[in-house]
Amino acid sequence: MSSPASPFGYFRVKMVRSFDELVTTAFNSGINALCWQRELAGDFGEIVKKLGVTDGIVSVEDEELLALDLSEAGNAARDILIADQELLRSWELSPNLDCVHTGLREMDGEPVPTDVYSFHADSATTMADTYLCTYYGATSEGLRNEEAVRRVDVPETRTTLLERFGGEDDEAFREYLQDNCYDLHYAPLPGAQPYTFGIGNLWRIAIQYPGCPVPPCIHRAPTTEPGQMPRLLLIS
Repeated sequence: MSSPASPFGYFRVKMVRSFDELVTTAFNSGINALCWQRELAGDFGEIVKKLGVTDGIVSVEDEELLALDLSEAGNAARDILIADQELLRSWELSPNLDCVHTGLREMDGEPVPTDVYSFHADSATTMADTYLCTYYGATSEGLRNEEAVRRVDVPETRTTLLERFGGEDDEAFREYLQDNCYDLHYAPLPGAQPYTFGIGNLWRIAIQYPGCPVPPCIHRAPTTEPGQMPRLLLIS
């Protein structure tokens, strides 16, 4: 059975029809993101309200979810949250459910922002992937690899980083960029059009590691503005 057509208009994103297909499909032929598109039942906003998160990022344990007094729609949402985590755990993954309130950026004066609100690639020293799902609130965004440039490859930025490093543009400098995660962050090229990951969709995205057969999926977390409801996010 062929995969459903991608609504993202990007050849690196492949749609899948099930969780099993999501976890077993290999990244190849340049594809670096898999999306299991879903329309989820239930009231996830009720769960966010009941959690009462007012600042920062709070990890939500299963016990805390189960202790919430919810309506029928809230119960349906809770069942999905727990079931998704159980699916990931069944593949020996370690999902984390986060309720994310205002995300503060403390990058003033830095030549390269290195927080999750900057377009970036995840990285590991061995084969690994990232799983993401936003159930409520602002969603993650992806940036096409062809519409991005590494910030360390922007001449002005590289010059500033070299001045901070205090040495030559050599292997030691490249290690400095890697040690500070500067080499993982990207800037959109003029005319770039980021795409949204959407609500309820479970994604598996390629990350940067030695021997990865495809380029990493470039993405970022959305900033949560004051006054907005928190974001409910599953990440593994």
